[in-house]
Amino acid sequence: MRGRVTVDPPGAAMDGSQLGSFLEPCLLLLLRERPDHGYNLIERLGSMGLVRGDPGRVYRVLRSLERADLVRSEWTPSHCGPARRTYHLTAKGAATLCTWVRVAEQARDALDEYIARWHRLSEPAATAVG
Repeated sequence: MRGRVTVDPPGAAMDGSQLGSFLEPCLLLLLRERPDHGYNLIERLGSMGLVRGDPGRVYRVLRSLERADLVRSEWTPSHCGPARRTYHLTAKGAATLCTWVRVAEQARDALDEYIARWHRLSEPAATAVG
């Protein structure tokens, strides 16, 4: 069974915002790797191509994940400055992350099929008339 993939209308700009809700599973994944505070999470998200220009969004999503009991936080002292809120993945968050992985795999399979079909149509033999 394939997952549904939604896309913007033809001609829409592709700027990465189509992955809007992808921020949540990325944060869960990073917290599965290790607990961390918001600023470090923002830096780590950069390697995933997310959060360019809106770090406040990360904090809003973290608070939302905490309200949903997917993460928990605690204040930890800092050696250089004020205490920082450190986020940890909960058991419910780990289960949700597993679901996200299955959804991502289904989306990847659908995209792989789409790309393979496009390449088959783009091969020189397929475009030759005759």
